[in-house]
Amino acid sequence: MAEIGRHKQRYGLVGKNISYSFSKGYFTKKFEKLGLTNHSYENFDLKALSEFKSVISQSNIKGLNVTIPYKEAILPYLDGLDGDAKKIGAVNTIKFTKRGTIGYNTDTYGFKQSLSPLLKKHHKKALVLGTGGASKAIVFVLKELGLAYQYVSRYPSQGQLSYSQLDESHFQTFQLVVNCSPVGTHPNLEDKPLIPYDYLNEDHILFDLIYNPLETAFLREGKQKRATVQNGLPMLQFQAEKAWEIWNSNG
Repeated sequence: MAEIGRHKQRYGLVGKNISYSFSKGYFTKKFEKLGLTNHSYENFDLKALSEFKSVISQSNIKGLNVTIPYKEAILPYLDGLDGDAKKIGAVNTIKFTKRGTIGYNTDTYGFKQSLSPLLKKHHKKALVLGTGGASKAIVFVLKELGLAYQYVSRYPSQGQLSYSQLDESHFQTFQLVVNCSPVGTHPNLEDKPLIPYDYLNEDHILFDLIYNPLETAFLREGKQKRATVQNGLPMLQFQAEKAWEIWNSNG
């Protein structure tokens, strides 16, 4: 802790089993590039969210990112929420202010910036695979873009589809497919969402929020069917820059 204590500006990531995380490497390089030698970024790998209080009680912490599985569960631990984060019901960025800890969601910005250039006129409806905290930000953006959506889940609630219900008619109608589930991430590289890939073609976009590996089995299947594919790396880069902007804004 003595080494960390020398830094006047501490940032970090709150999550569980996050040694693989993109954020620490990204911000460490950013600080080096900007010559911010008094800035550090560290992982706060919490076995339970009850440990969060011990994180925010430490000195010199100026901002945090939040990842799975705590994006929704962390809300009661915060002093306030940004308007969009309140609507979404999930947070991935925390700013330390005079009013206390304020939660934001920059996943929306990251997803919108990375998806928008791929969209064509026929992309009017989306299948959203998974119903966790990440999917809430994705659905928020789809609404902003005027796209209809349908949740797909292993354990569907009312109004949601199960994977076993998906057939050719769905893929004629829903030509954007967004994987918000962790299926296919490292180290389970051959796993993929159980959709009928044979119904995909060049009119489809497959967007995977996963970035490790850069090409998941889900995206590989899409490429084989000539679909447009995109991993989650640009989204992460956009959302990280938005978080940095929030941390450095007045207020």
